[in-house]
Amino acid sequence: MEFVLPAAADFAGTPLFAWAAFLVLVVILLALDLGVFHRKAHAVSSREAAIWTVVWISVALIFNGWVWHMEGTEKALEFLTGYLIEKSLSVDNLFVMVLVFTSFGVPRIYQHRVLFWGIFGALVMRGTLILVGTQLIARFHFVIYVFGAFLIFSGIRMLVVGEEEPDPQKNRALRLFRRFVPTTDHYRGQHFLTREGGRLMATPLMATLVVIEAMDLVFAVDSIPAIFAVTLDPFIVFTSNIFAILGLRSLYFLLANVIEKFAHLKIGLAILLTYVGVKMVITFWDIHIPILVSLGVIVGVLGISILTSIVAARRSALPERKAEE
Repeated sequence: MEFVLPAAADFAGTPLFAWAAFLVLVVILLALDLGVFHRKAHAVSSREAAIWTVVWISVALIFNGWVWHMEGTEKALEFLTGYLIEKSLSVDNLFVMVLVFTSFGVPRIYQHRVLFWGIFGALVMRGTLILVGTQLIARFHFVIYVFGAFLIFSGIRMLVVGEEEPDPQKNRALRLFRRFVPTTDHYRGQHFLTREGGRLMATPLMATLVVIEAMDLVFAVDSIPAIFAVTLDPFIVFTSNIFAILGLRSLYFLLANVIEKFAHLKIGLAILLTYVGVKMVITFWDIHIPILVSLGVIVGVLGISILTSIVAARRSALPERKAEE
């Protein structure tokens, strides 16, 4: 696969009706999610989360089928590969979400509402980053190598050094928020804002949302450049990224209680980051890795990291089971 630099006008390369139809679809799905199926605050069960996870993945695959029908096999493979990359990298967000909700003591009944607006903000933020990144690469081709080098550095650092567990309470965005926005000490139901003594104040739920948005920005710095290793088509980059993010909320409720058992998942993500970085850098020497090879690497790395994590978790639990017996 070769990189084809998009010009600024290439956003018109995909018919405007396709962009409009996709955005309308996203709005409808989000409206149904919050306005119909999750209108009342409630703790999301594992069964409900599993159903919604299947729904979001199914919608993405149906859209992938539409891309194949309209654009052909190559574009469909680009979408699928990009979707898998973004989906796998976004899983790293789950570890942080668990940490944030635990740190702020957010009741499970209100977590869905925070994640909904957190992901809504992430859609806007990532759309902006994709637009900026695409135009940078279009005008300055060397940026692709900068992105690649950064991903290699991030992947190796994650693999060798590991990641420090962030402290949500020390987040810079949170400290800045609390400095300028008066915040209550207690939750006020599912409200982000409340009035006390005639004064409009933020609740801890709003503070939680601020931290999640700030941390998602950090993750986006890794995930957005990674998609450019697959394609520079703005429509494919944008849609694959958005679909990966849309299903993140239900995936959180499905895996929140077992995410720590996937001990090798971060190793797999580190390998993926390094791989896509190398894939971008070697284009300098006109070396291009076929899209099917990349798809196989992504599926293989994820499959092995998940499988070895499950095996490791069972082995570690074996002594406890024997002790109970």
